[in-house]
Amino acid sequence: VSIDARNSAADLEDFPLAITQIQDFDVRVIFLDAASPTLIKRFSETRRKHPLSTQEMGLKEALNVESQLLDGLAMMASLKIDTTHMTLHQLRDEVRDRVANTTQSTTIMFQSFAFKHGVPVDADFVFDARFLPNPHWVPHLRPFTGLDSEVAAFLSAEKEVNGFEQDLINFLETWLPKIIKSNRAYITVCVGCTGGQHRSVYLVERLAARFEAQNHTIQTRHKELLQTIQPKADLQP
Repeated sequence: VSIDARNSAADLEDFPLAITQIQDFDVRVIFLDAASPTLIKRFSETRRKHPLSTQEMGLKEALNVESQLLDGLAMMASLKIDTTHMTLHQLRDEVRDRVANTTQSTTIMFQSFAFKHGVPVDADFVFDARFLPNPHWVPHLRPFTGLDSEVAAFLSAEKEVNGFEQDLINFLETWLPKIIKSNRAYITVCVGCTGGQHRSVYLVERLAARFEAQNHTIQTRHKELLQTIQPKADLQP
């Protein structure tokens, strides 16, 4: 079942009630979103008319109205996916990977990103690692990423990095169990740095390894590396 701005206002208002009436089933609400400039580009490329646009309302205004209409549905979503930087094939794989787990356990997605490209709209928690020592400014480390042992060795030797990592662990170990008890199907934890190549990637791998060792269902995604990769053995805490 799908729903969007083409449905009537009454349909959108009735949706929350409809969901509560079928709670005996395994119901997951997946909300797809993208940045407005990306949506405008997509409509331009496909030459499709937005369902809310009229002679009096341009595309940008129609997108704003659509966002307001669907805001309540977004709040109900068990999974939000930011499609801004995704191709159709990447979106297909993302949905398939995120819903592949059919058990009732909560899936924790750890995701790295670049602040220069914006904060992921599907984030439940966002942590800023830009204040940490940056391997980008170490010439021999610049070509590597946070997945590589050379960068891991550099960052793991920094007191600030270790302290920040432990603070993140303490925070998440305190609050994630409480969120999981609320029957959330997915929780997305995002760590960002300037370019999304080194610090955020390293920390995401470390956090994923930590919580995977605690028998949580874990997924990782590195937005700037354009692929989903599981934690490496040499990054285990």
